[in-house]
Amino acid sequence: MCFSFYTLVPTLPFYLEQHFGAGRTMIGIILSCYTLAVLCVRPFAGWIADTFQRKPLYMVAYFLFISMFVGYLVAGALLVFGLIRMMHGLTFGMVTTTGNTLVIDIMPSSRRGEGLGYYGVMNNLAMSVGPMIGLFILSSGNFDTIFYSSLISGGLGLVFASQVKVPRRELKRSTKGASSDRFILKKGLPAAGSMMLFSIPWGMTMTFIAMHAGELKLAINTGYFFTVMAVGLIISRIGSGKRVDRGEITQVIFQGMLIVFAGILCEAFLGLTAAHSMTGAAVLYFAAAFLIGFGYGTIFPASNTLFVNLAPNDRRATANATYLTGWDVGIGMGMFIGGRVAEKWGLGTIYYIDIALAAISIVWFALYVTPHFHRNKLR
Repeated sequence: MCFSFYTLVPTLPFYLEQHFGAGRTMIGIILSCYTLAVLCVRPFAGWIADTFQRKPLYMVAYFLFISMFVGYLVAGALLVFGLIRMMHGLTFGMVTTTGNTLVIDIMPSSRRGEGLGYYGVMNNLAMSVGPMIGLFILSSGNFDTIFYSSLISGGLGLVFASQVKVPRRELKRSTKGASSDRFILKKGLPAAGSMMLFSIPWGMTMTFIAMHAGELKLAINTGYFFTVMAVGLIISRIGSGKRVDRGEITQVIFQGMLIVFAGILCEAFLGLTAAHSMTGAAVLYFAAAFLIGFGYGTIFPASNTLFVNLAPNDRRATANATYLTGWDVGIGMGMFIGGRVAEKWGLGTIYYIDIALAAISIVWFALYVTPHFHRNKLR
């Protein structure tokens, strides 16, 4: 599922530019349309998944999700493309919320951090390998092949999803009705704010790093950035999940944040280094890829566990929805802000914004989110 979605992330800017003649600001707007849709559906997705049986919801949402790839193939106008992008966001929000919650339902609580690590590495690996494959296919100049590849990948994922064995759970009808705290985990809002700020650099990097490398004329295959990122993601899983199960949740997240910050610094110095040494710029390019992959790979499962530990068992999906909303809003903002800034001041400028936002997020997490979590955690 993630592979099919993230194959499009670095390739859609080229598609919109070449097929529709869209400028960078418009590219950022179109690509971030899904964020608005995700923001609208996430709270309801969590509430629905907590109220009804999750497996049927997951299957329906998954089917609708992969059907959107057909829409990309037939969209003949930019407006239609944007509407399809929004519909894709709605289905993405539902399938990821229910999927994350199903994983927690079927694993023992004593190994939740480790289990989410294994699950997360597959999601994040797809986030890295997908863009790499997408850029490889793009080199042939055939955009339709990218959309068909995503459609096939999503279809295979649907087959695997149908084989997941989920025990039928006893549903607990809430007496609160549709109050706001049924749609969002209020105790998770401080952490969601921190995660939102910290995911903006991820959205900018995933969308514009290939364009930036091409603009600098680096004599390397830009798709290898995502390969190295995938290596970092895989290595990050060694030991981090077990540390989370030992209770070192906030420590793991904080360390991951510092590693990502180092990777963003490498990106910021790309342009300056390329002006003096292409070899040095290539080294920084891949160093940034590894550090960002390792750092985010460390953060993702630990953050998921943090939110789950703030919620009672019957509100797992709501906790997951709050967690994923923070990330998705930040990623969408990264796409939008990145496109706007790149058109006005150049692609290199976006990384200085990333540095500032990441620094604010790190300070906020250390000074407020960490003590707040330890005061309010349920397990």
